[in-house]
Amino acid sequence: MRTKYRLILVEGLPASGKSTAAKYIADALHFNNVDEGTGDHPADWENHALLGDSALAEAEALLTDDDDLRDFCAAADVFEMGTVVPIEDWMPEPLQAFLMRHKIYDVLPWEQEKPVMLEKWRVFAESFGKERYVFNCVFLQNPMCETMMRFNMEIGESAAYIGEIAQIIAPLKPFAVYLQTDDIAASIESVRAERGEEWLSAVIDYHCGGAYGRANGLSGLAGYLAALRERQDRELTILEGLHIPHIIVNDPQADRAAAYAQILEALRA
Repeated sequence: MRTKYRLILVEGLPASGKSTAAKYIADALHFNNVDEGTGDHPADWENHALLGDSALAEAEALLTDDDDLRDFCAAADVFEMGTVVPIEDWMPEPLQAFLMRHKIYDVLPWEQEKPVMLEKWRVFAESFGKERYVFNCVFLQNPMCETMMRFNMEIGESAAYIGEIAQIIAPLKPFAVYLQTDDIAASIESVRAERGEEWLSAVIDYHCGGAYGRANGLSGLAGYLAALRERQDRELTILEGLHIPHIIVNDPQADRAAAYAQILEALRA
């Protein structure tokens, strides 16, 4: 199957089927599928740390093996705002702990996080060749988790940031697929057994313990679901306001075959 689009962005709430849909689309289009949580993501800095000159020197001092130091330096990306390095399993525990204190997601203040995230998108867009990609989570979910959930920004602030990303990737002919969830509670319950209570506890803590959750007095499963409902409403509003071709697929988990056929038809247009 052929499409004029070069970058497909799959978005939606947890348990909406993003990963499965992204893989299906990538297979159908023969695109590269880059899943959520990929450490070497071409457009995202998940599980990376941003280090200034003094912090970089401290990090390097924690590596006594020359080969490890060489690998560490080779993996680093240098930008005007600092050096970005991955937090990897091979690193000794003291170095991992040090880097976690400088983690881009979840730790950095917004005035440091925003420019380094946008620069990652710019580098990706500028180096875009003949490759074709399907991404999930990085266009709406991750920005909303940071701007809304972590920093309690208003929808306009989130929209402005996501709009900057949209402008950067506009030359890549992007297309967004949003998997809308009608019954969010049932959807979360359906994956609870698969992902376990530890997962549920972690996502509840994140959504209720951030600035948005605290400001709105959220707690427990009910608080988590309330945060997801508001996040989905905001994401859909933001998406409709962007100048990016997109499709909103309602409750795709109810009939995946029909949902995927709807998506592929939109991508043929």
